[in-house]
Amino acid sequence: MDGKTTMEKDRKKSMVSSMLLMLTALIWGVAFVAQSEGLNYVGAFTLNGSRFLVGGMVLLPYLLLTKKNRNNESAQEREAQRTRLKTGVIGGICCGCFLCLASSLQQFGIAYTTVGKAGFITALYIVIVPLLGLFMHHKVGLNIWISVLIASAGMYLLCITEEFSIGRGDLLVFLCAVGFSFHILVIDHFSPKADGVVISCVQFFTAGLISVVLMFTFEQPSWKGILSAWLPILYAGVMSSGVGYTLQIIGQKNLDPTVASLIMSLESVFAMLAGWVILGQKMSARELLGCALVFGAIILAQIPVGKFKKAENI
Repeated sequence: MDGKTTMEKDRKKSMVSSMLLMLTALIWGVAFVAQSEGLNYVGAFTLNGSRFLVGGMVLLPYLLLTKKNRNNESAQEREAQRTRLKTGVIGGICCGCFLCLASSLQQFGIAYTTVGKAGFITALYIVIVPLLGLFMHHKVGLNIWISVLIASAGMYLLCITEEFSIGRGDLLVFLCAVGFSFHILVIDHFSPKADGVVISCVQFFTAGLISVVLMFTFEQPSWKGILSAWLPILYAGVMSSGVGYTLQIIGQKNLDPTVASLIMSLESVFAMLAGWVILGQKMSARELLGCALVFGAIILAQIPVGKFKKAENI
């Protein structure tokens, strides 16, 4: 009975984590519209620096509140919390570096390639994550590999609308996908060992400060431009950064990183839907088929391997 109870609890945790990551994908998908509009007023480093710093400041009140609630803890509990805090800060700095790198490569890559190609190449992290996971001794089931193939086919139909070729922008966005893949794996390493909100807050300030340094080095930021882009910056900072990346860290705790990356790849589907609803862009039959394949891959990835074995014995 205890074994069944534990399995049920684990299954519920996985389901909740999957829902959190799906919500994350929705937030990120809509953020494509905000980021696109924001770049009409400010540069890539200015946009990234502003939104990441806003995302970090959004989480500060939560951290201060939880710190006050720990005044009655024992000495042993405080020592454990200090250890978790130290781990969270280290993990946040590592995540922030990869987040800044990947986000910057994505912004500059889009300038040299089409949005369709950039969307597909960025989504290649759903393939890169399990491949990198093999070097970290992560086990990947057959259903996951099949899901990766189906999702990749779906992303191709969803994003590629012209002849595929490798150019300067394509290479930059591919490096962005590699960066996001390492970001996912770093989160997978640190999230069970520390408070997810601490990791998230530190990563935003790390990515934001690095972006600000690059902003003053390579761009000419102005308050006029930043104020003109206040709405995209607020959405990208509060929702995409503060809420989205925090949900990612919390949601990844109870999921295999490959499954997590598959769910988060839904951001491309939601981005297409956001473009249709907000910008009035229509979806072709090819794009709808791509959406269907990606959703099918997500569902397949959530089916326990044991289900396949049972089906084989029937």
